[in-house]
Parts: sequence; structure tokens; C-alpha cells
Amino acid sequence: MKLDILVMAAHPDDAELAVSGTIAAAIAQGKKVGIVDFTRGELGTRGTPEIRLAESAEASKVLGIHARVNLELADGFFQNDQESQLKLIEVIRAFQPEIVLANALEDRHPDHGKGAQLAIDACFLSGLRKIETTREGVKQSEWRPKQLFHYIQDRYLTPDFVIDISKHWATKEASIRAFRSQFFDPNSTEPASYISSPEFLNFIEARAREMGHKIGVQYGEGFQTQKTIAIQDLASLI
Repeated sequence: MKLDILVMAAHPDDAELAVSGTIAAAIAQGKKVGIVDFTRGELGTRGTPEIRLAESAEASKVLGIHARVNLELADGFFQNDQESQLKLIEVIRAFQPEIVLANALEDRHPDHGKGAQLAIDACFLSGLRKIETTREGVKQSEWRPKQLFHYIQDRYLTPDFVIDISKHWATKEASIRAFRSQFFDPNSTEPASYISSPEFLNFIEARAREMGHKIGVQYGEGFQTQKTIAIQDLASLI
């Protein structure tokens, strides 16, 4: 299946927390969107990899995405090395996305920055025809996405642009709450974590409101880019 947008995420729930409003908006416009999770989130304080997998499936249904795969790299310990790059290249070539959305370039969790650089390198290398990959026994053709943008996660980073997600806030919130093992649950007997307090979900909403405020809307999601964005004419910015 060819996708318009492929979202790359170091952990299950990264995409939902940071960019699910944009995903929902794109799907509402008729775009095909998929997610590739790099790890199973097995080092998370709460839940298990099996629970996270089921929660990912539920969140995927909420968003209506067209594909989701997990590379099963080692949570906390994956590296931006040849083995990881080739696994990701295979996925890029399989889905042939025009746009990739990847982890924040710098963040509280070290996997996010590593994931961002893995995405950058794999997207470039995927366009080199002399790197050979196969999927289900069939040789793949080279493919390089046209754009790679980085979503903003825990730490505040100044966005290069903000997408209005006001109409899709309810969908974003529902997709996040699908990961019920990870977030606030007054009945949970598992240890508390950085993201399990009610204040964390309040922060997620506050961040979306802050980003929305920058462009004069209720809710927004911010992105950074390392590549200058081409504009055909000033009217396209209105």
C-alpha cells in the first residue's frame, strides 16, 4: 500500500501524544496515513509489550490509519546503525510515503532524539538504489520521501510551522486514552510514572492550546524542519 504520510515513532503512543491531530486531519482530507513504531515500549514503567500492542491497535482504529507496523527494536537501547536503518528502509520502500513525520530532534527521552536521527538517515539511504532490500522475497525499488518533518514532544521547541487540529481534538484525546495502561487511572496498582499523573494529560492539552494560540486557533501541533520549505507564491500562505 502506498501511503501519503508515514509517521515514525520511537515508542507506541509517541505518535498519538504528539501528532494524532495531524493524522486525523490528513485522513479527513482523504490521505492515506500509516505509523511505524520502532520499539514495543517494553521498558515502560507500566503495562507490558503485549498490552501496548493491543492499545496500539485500539488507537489505530480510533484514528482510522491505513497501516501500522512495529520494528521491534530494543526499547532504550536501539541504535542508529546499519541493522536498524535497513529495517526502516524496508518499511519506507514498502509504503513509499511522500511525507514522513518523525520524533523530535531533541527531547527528554533519549530514544526520541535517536529516533529522529534514525529517520533522517534511513529516509536518505532509502533513496540509494545500490542499497538492496527485499520484502516477502521481492526486491524493492529505491524511494526517498519528499519531506521529513519532526513533531514536538515533551520539551518545548520553537515550531517552524503549526497545523490547526481544532476540529480533531476529540479524536486525538481518544487515541491517547486508548493507551490506558500508561496514563492516569485512579484504579491502577502499578507504580506511578512521569506520564501517569492527571497533570500530564493536562499538559498535553495545554501544549496543543499553546501551539494553537500561535496561529490563532484553539488547538495546534507544532513541527520543525531541517529543510527549507518551498512556496510557489505568497497567496499559498494565506
